[in-house]
Amino acid sequence: MSDEKEYLSQEKFEELTKELDYLKSVRRKEIAEQLEFAKGLGDLSENAEYHEARQNQAEAEERVSKLEQMIKNAVITEKHKGGNVGIGSTAVILIQGEKENRRYQIVGSEEANTKENKISNKSPLGEALMGKSKGESCSYETPMGVVSCKVVNVE
Repeated sequence: MSDEKEYLSQEKFEELTKELDYLKSVRRKEIAEQLEFAKGLGDLSENAEYHEARQNQAEAEERVSKLEQMIKNAVITEKHKGGNVGIGSTAVILIQGEKENRRYQIVGSEEANTKENKISNKSPLGEALMGKSKGESCSYETPMGVVSCKVVNVE
């Protein structure tokens, strides 16, 4: 796994920590019980319950590994206002050809959620906005071509 920094808000860090604790303390025990029950049913080669429990185990362990790596490499971000666009800031932009401003909060990739206007610092728009300040323009690549925008404000 990568040692790349994972930018997280304090809230997201706590949420991931709770999820990891749940997986390790509760979910692992549930899966172990499923495996024991399935083994008691006999022939494992054609035992659907056993194969399902093994699949659940593999998925849970993969998630545990991913969460441990994210938490290990976590950098807690704080909302910052003004200055240049950075992780934790909100950029108000005007896309060329549009009349209304858009607001996007720049977050780490784990917290990105377009419905909440939270974009990853690694997304094309997020990368283009990083380091920009009020009045600066930037462009980014989309499936429809290059889009230009202007930073109206940094909050």
